[in-house]
Amino acid sequence: MAFTLALHRRFVADHFHDLPGFVEARHGHNWELEATAVLATEAGEPAFAAALDAWVQGVDYRLLNEQAPLAGRNPTAELLAQWALVHLRDRGLEVRSVKVREKANYWALCRAGNAR
Repeated sequence: MAFTLALHRRFVADHFHDLPGFVEARHGHNWELEATAVLATEAGEPAFAAALDAWVQGVDYRLLNEQAPLAGRNPTAELLAQWALVHLRDRGLEVRSVKVREKANYWALCRAGNAR
């Protein structure tokens, strides 16, 4: 029987915004990420956790503007959620959504049908 599992991770990263209409100096956040995926059995949990941990490891304590998938774009919670969802999907997971919280009152949710 398939089920949906949600995993939560935290990471710390800096970013800045420098595109016309949206400019902010370099600053950091204690980000939070929650990803949900459909798993056929509980045996799929380690692969889901490993894929999520790999993505987090790639951004933790880094400057997000230097990450190739964000080149030429302002690194926002929306783009991070989309990037993480695509990363998980590319590893064969049936991802339902990824939610990224930038600060207490600001978060973005990307659902599977919205990521490319």
